[in-house]
Amino acid sequence: MNLKRSYEGEPIRLQVFLAHSGIASRRASEELISQGRISVNGRVITVPGEKVSHNDDIRFDGLPVKKETRFLYYLLHKPPMYLCSSSDPEGRRLALSLLPKVPERLYSVGRLDYLSSGLIIFTNDGAFTEKVGHPRAEIEKEYIVESTVPVPDSAIEEFLQGVEIDKIIYKAKKIERINRKTIRVTLVEGRNREIRRVFSHFHLHPKSLKRVRIGQVKLGDLKEGESRPLTSKEIKSLKEGKTW
Repeated sequence: MNLKRSYEGEPIRLQVFLAHSGIASRRASEELISQGRISVNGRVITVPGEKVSHNDDIRFDGLPVKKETRFLYYLLHKPPMYLCSSSDPEGRRLALSLLPKVPERLYSVGRLDYLSSGLIIFTNDGAFTEKVGHPRAEIEKEYIVESTVPVPDSAIEEFLQGVEIDKIIYKAKKIERINRKTIRVTLVEGRNREIRRVFSHFHLHPKSLKRVRIGQVKLGDLKEGESRPLTSKEIKSLKEGKTW
């Protein structure tokens, strides 16, 4: 699914312009600005908030930033042992390499860790990434987790009530037992490596961890390594923060 959009008009903040141009999400764009990697009309900008317009010469690492004329949204079934990053100094395989070859710069909406598999969304729409990835959107994320050993009821109950690990509270919205070793976990906030941290806290180890749903968007029967465009209905539901 691709959507055309125009950003000509009133000046906007530089980080918003970068997000709309497919460089990165707004928050990631603020980091790029702070690192001195963005210039406007030949002047390096290091503080977010600079106002720019469509006729300014804006560059990222010396290369012109072009406004996107279309926005792409892909759902990928990421296999294990693939990295959700644009590059890797260790030479590990990138999830991006499994997507159709397009001229636009795509990046993931949130992440799945290297060992995990399942549903991950890639786009060049920074505003979409910012909205969908923010905790206030309260979009559910559903995972199927298979443990190497049986998962005790006590661990499930504590995860539902809230587990404090290193002064951070991890709390599942819903957990359904599939069998002795496998559970279905629904998270809302979805902190970094949350399920793995909770499992480790209870001396458990995931044999496999697969994300099968984000909001209304389901992995379905998409095979590992396969991708498809999001539908306009799915895009709309994620932008509105709807789960069901």
